[in-house]
Amino acid sequence: MDDNRPQLIRGLGPWQAASLVVGTIIGTGVFLKTAVMAQLGGSPAWVLAAWGVAGLLSLAGALTYAELGAMYPDAGGEYVYLREGWGRFFGFLYGWTRFWIGTPGSIAAYAVGTATFLAAVLPSGTDRNVVALGMIFVFTVINCLNVRAGGGVQAALTALKVVLIAALAIGALAAPSGSWDNVRQGGGFPGASAFGLMVLAALWAYDGWNNLPMAAGEVRDPSKNLPRALIGGSLAVFAIYAAVNLGYFHALPFSEVITSSSTKFPNAPPIAAKVASQFLGTTTQVLLACAMALSALSAMNGSMLTGARVPYAVASDGLAPKALARLSLGARVPRTAVIVQGAWASVLALSGRFDQLTDAVVFASWLFYALNAGSVLLLRRRLPDRPRPFRVPGFPFVPLMFVLLASLLLVNTLVTAPRESLFGVGMMALGAVVYVVFIRRRGGSRIRRVSP
Repeated sequence: MDDNRPQLIRGLGPWQAASLVVGTIIGTGVFLKTAVMAQLGGSPAWVLAAWGVAGLLSLAGALTYAELGAMYPDAGGEYVYLREGWGRFFGFLYGWTRFWIGTPGSIAAYAVGTATFLAAVLPSGTDRNVVALGMIFVFTVINCLNVRAGGGVQAALTALKVVLIAALAIGALAAPSGSWDNVRQGGGFPGASAFGLMVLAALWAYDGWNNLPMAAGEVRDPSKNLPRALIGGSLAVFAIYAAVNLGYFHALPFSEVITSSSTKFPNAPPIAAKVASQFLGTTTQVLLACAMALSALSAMNGSMLTGARVPYAVASDGLAPKALARLSLGARVPRTAVIVQGAWASVLALSGRFDQLTDAVVFASWLFYALNAGSVLLLRRRLPDRPRPFRVPGFPFVPLMFVLLASLLLVNTLVTAPRESLFGVGMMALGAVVYVVFIRRRGGSRIRRVSP
């Protein structure tokens, strides 16, 4: 890496870092996933248990990433950890999958979700594609300005989102028509396969705890702020989801929960709308539409800011076109990566196939999560004397538990969703071909190593 090039600016403070964790995790899942989980689980207790398992699994992942992020406070996050732990081939495969599907697919999903939510308040006849593309364009421009602008917008959107979701939880828990008997309604264990699908649904709502390390190169005092943001943000989301879901089951009979909006009941109102109607009356539709749109926009902005740093890091190592590693002279942001990311997300949004694509990559994503947790174990043995500002508590149990549960989830996903899983494997196989044909044959690339 040329040290004379413009460098990233560490402009993200502790609150902005924490807002990236919370804001990127909380998207639309908390408003929608409980109905699907209730249909699979058959009782509030098992739905809440699935939310709890998914939360603990995500927290274990956040703890392992906190150690890695404090060790390697560079842009790229998981790419850097895989490169250092498993070698540049696995780092490239991760960057390939994240660049083509992971980040732009998420951006497209959030943009179209925002347009869908706002349909209730926009003039009739408004083209949702235009709204979605407009959102992608506006936030792409914001993230081309400087990291402080993107981080400031993220902090503001996250604060508003948390206030609105907290109001929903408090209103649901205090709903006069609610009953704690609803929460205590019993039901037998739904079976390992069904429970696995419930956990998988909840993990989509928890997904995003891994994003902040992608922008670690722009976090101030990362050895302290990155672990604090990852762990504190994950715990905050855990508490928010627990309160909201308890509120759902307190406010509504279980029969109302399972008939909320889902694939089985596509024309039914979302569970959040049903609950809000218990204490907001006729204002529910507009207020909930705005809250869900705000939640989706916050997650989209966080995905944009962090996701662009992965191709930047890969290109900085000579494993992708060097234009993606170019920083703007004034703002010091990877504008080319941000713009290309926004353009490809727009294509996916118009294609209408982003949901299928993001579903397909879940297998690959959790494979990389497991490999990154394994990097903690490998690097403890390989570099025992390297400074570690943060160490995973309960080592090696916590990373081993994460690897084990992630592996079980992968097996369950392969069995229950073979088409999507195999598509994810196919994407990685295509990346492996590109690596062998276009990169390894160069006779080596300049790999930027972090000095011990």
